[in-house]
Amino acid sequence: MEQEDGDLDGLVRKRIRALRVAQGLSLEELATRARLSQSTLSRIENGQRRLALDQLVTLARALDTSLDQLVETATDDVITNPAIDGAHGLMRWPIKTGPGMTVVRQRMTNPPPDNPARMRAHPGHEWFVVLSGTAILLLGNRRFRVETNQAAEFPTMLPHAIGAAGRPCEILGIFDRDAHRGHQSADEPAPTR
Repeated sequence: MEQEDGDLDGLVRKRIRALRVAQGLSLEELATRARLSQSTLSRIENGQRRLALDQLVTLARALDTSLDQLVETATDDVITNPAIDGAHGLMRWPIKTGPGMTVVRQRMTNPPPDNPARMRAHPGHEWFVVLSGTAILLLGNRRFRVETNQAAEFPTMLPHAIGAAGRPCEILGIFDRDAHRGHQSADEPAPTR
């Protein structure tokens, strides 16, 4: 799936705002860090000003991320199914990311937020499998139903939220170092381990 320029432009703008909000920065604070005027930053976030490469580089640094993560679009292989190892009674899910992971088991009872402004974005990569029930994954402008034994994997620079679909669900999540830090800094409730 190719993403059109307008979609990428909108996604980058949402990421900038989501990262700013997740880090607890006001428009003024981020503008100061990025050496931009507050009105320029506001117009960038709201789509009223063209995105310039030099500003994106400066904003990525000010948000403690890389330009690559700020403009990343690879979300095609989000949902995966397990490979069944019948001889050993195991289900295995391939994970694309490297070492330095945190594994979390969590019971979710609430649906994902209905306000897109409450979705979070932060550096990192996340993977989770639904152990029971059905989870809803909001990822950018997309909504996925992740059923029992299905897994989802995505870059956490995409604004995202996870919740239960109607009744409680239980997930097992794996976060790389950056994603784990992003969830800790967001003051989320401690997951059940």
